[in-house]
Amino acid sequence: MAHRLLLFPILLLPLIFSSSAVAQSNSVAQSPAADACNGIYISYAYTGGTKLPPTLKSNPTQQPYRFESTLTVLNTGLDELKSWRVFVGFQHGEFLVSASNAVLADGTSLPAGVGNGTIFAGYPTTDLQTAVETAGDTTQMSVQIDLVGTQFGVGSPSIPMPANISLANDGFVCPTATLQGKSEMQVCCTKDPKFKTNITTDEEFLPRQNGDLSIMYDVIRAYDSNYWAQVTISNNNPLGRLDNWKLSWDWMRDEFIYTMKGAYPFLVDSSDCIFGRQGQYYKELDFSNVLNCERRPTLIDLPVEKTNDTTLGMIPFCCRNGTILPPQMDPSKSNSSFQINVFKMPPDMNRSQLSPPQNWKINGTLNPDYICGPPMRVSPSLFPDSSGLPSKKTAFASWQVVCNITQPKGTSPRCCVSFSAYYNESVIPCKTCACGCPKTTAGTCSTTAPAMLLPSQALLVPFENRTELANAWADLKHLSKPNPLPCGDNCGVSINWHLYTDYTRGWTARITIFNWDDSSFADWFTAVEMDKAAPGFEKAYSFNGSALTLDGVNNTIFMQGLKGLNYLVAESDGANPQKDPRVPGKQQSVISFTKKVTPGINVAGGDGFPTKVYFNGEECSLPTVLPTSNAYRKGSSLSFLVLLAVLIFMLIQR
Repeated sequence: MAHRLLLFPILLLPLIFSSSAVAQSNSVAQSPAADACNGIYISYAYTGGTKLPPTLKSNPTQQPYRFESTLTVLNTGLDELKSWRVFVGFQHGEFLVSASNAVLADGTSLPAGVGNGTIFAGYPTTDLQTAVETAGDTTQMSVQIDLVGTQFGVGSPSIPMPANISLANDGFVCPTATLQGKSEMQVCCTKDPKFKTNITTDEEFLPRQNGDLSIMYDVIRAYDSNYWAQVTISNNNPLGRLDNWKLSWDWMRDEFIYTMKGAYPFLVDSSDCIFGRQGQYYKELDFSNVLNCERRPTLIDLPVEKTNDTTLGMIPFCCRNGTILPPQMDPSKSNSSFQINVFKMPPDMNRSQLSPPQNWKINGTLNPDYICGPPMRVSPSLFPDSSGLPSKKTAFASWQVVCNITQPKGTSPRCCVSFSAYYNESVIPCKTCACGCPKTTAGTCSTTAPAMLLPSQALLVPFENRTELANAWADLKHLSKPNPLPCGDNCGVSINWHLYTDYTRGWTARITIFNWDDSSFADWFTAVEMDKAAPGFEKAYSFNGSALTLDGVNNTIFMQGLKGLNYLVAESDGANPQKDPRVPGKQQSVISFTKKVTPGINVAGGDGFPTKVYFNGEECSLPTVLPTSNAYRKGSSLSFLVLLAVLIFMLIQR
């Protein structure tokens, strides 16, 4: 019996060694396509799905289905892949609920719609090392992202595959992905030999990137349980701007904000900590002093009065009511900065365990929309030494978030433009619903009828007070009147561009800015693009105007208020509020141009009107038609005939 007991484990040894060898081989196993890839191998595998309620028999294309899939990114090249990003061309109205080991590169928090395709960025693993550097350790070479979401219209036995997958990092080329069977898609992306870069492969960090807006997250003091970070927002776009900025992000590891200097949470609330993991761990902490425990906090700038406040202020570039100007307006006001004290949670209780927040979003009032990428680890920022000596102090760790101006699909502008000219008595107003129309207006006005031509004095009154003027003008000029009448433009700011004069050696225009909003605009600016006329710009008489070259093209005129006139007041009550309409805030200037450097320019034919107009960085809606010069031409013809008759009469008298 003893011999049998000894024999039993001996017989098991080959099986144990065999099973361990299989497990080890599985840990580094790669598909045949990955073995043949000398670059970045990407695969997307559909792993399952089920039908979801409700059942839509009458509309099967909108039937919802759960989908589960796995996205794999593997570095099979010779160089480390830093800050990996992968595009997945979803095409079935997908609504993504969760994604492990990744975030959406545009800063959108999950759940989110990704039906038009999306880019994933790595988190927490941002860099993929090589087999050479890791001796083939796939845990350092690759990342797997498990995706769960809802797709529409593709039920069994069909499989909802994306249209394509590809690497979104610069310097790589990817062929069209190929299907392996029905449920897996693969692609091998290789380095583009034509791509030129100044990055050397042995650099520890990626270089800082250029963008319309750059946000630095610098850890300046670190402790085991918490750290201090300085957040600096820098505006790099000559037409970009933020007013009353609001900054938000997602904490990914249950962090919370203990205190701040230079900014403040929009909502002061520690209840999520008290009833969450944070309250259980920090039992001795007084949470009444904690500023914010939201997973996605929203932060706002402080008013100017708090600049020298020893508790909340005293941070360079803080406390400006959330205003960040273009650098050419005032370089000292193109940045905003604040400091934040962040408490961490286990297992990150180590001063070297630092993780930045993800899914950044920043916006303002009547400003452009921005899309922000994920934080990228960069070389530590340098700060002046507090000793006053001519030396620099480095941050413990630094991350950069790059944000760029975008125009989200389906969004409306926030400002609009009207056109008028000396040769036509009618004004072409802002387009109907130029800045959007509420759904409730459909029964009272037409959202599709073109805006009615107006007399010039109608521009001075709110839209709701223009009806009588518009109807009377239509009757006087024998113009058609839609039924129902068109809706208003619903814009907080409107700009009138009036062609003022046109003579042999030059011409002039008049620009008037109307503020119909309840808020005033300090340090406002406007910019106009004029493809042919801008080189002839001479002077703006009541504004501070200058020519602006964008992307090497001299076609933009930048204008701001003169000192003491840089405040565009809000709409206010009329002299008699019971009877008089409300009065908009208004700024106006005449602008002169020379024809010396623009020979052949046709001012009245369209060259004298801007092709793009911006207010505080927001691109405004423009009319689709220009004032006609028929009336001017008829008047000129009449004058010519009169002159001709006089000459003939004089000749006859001789």
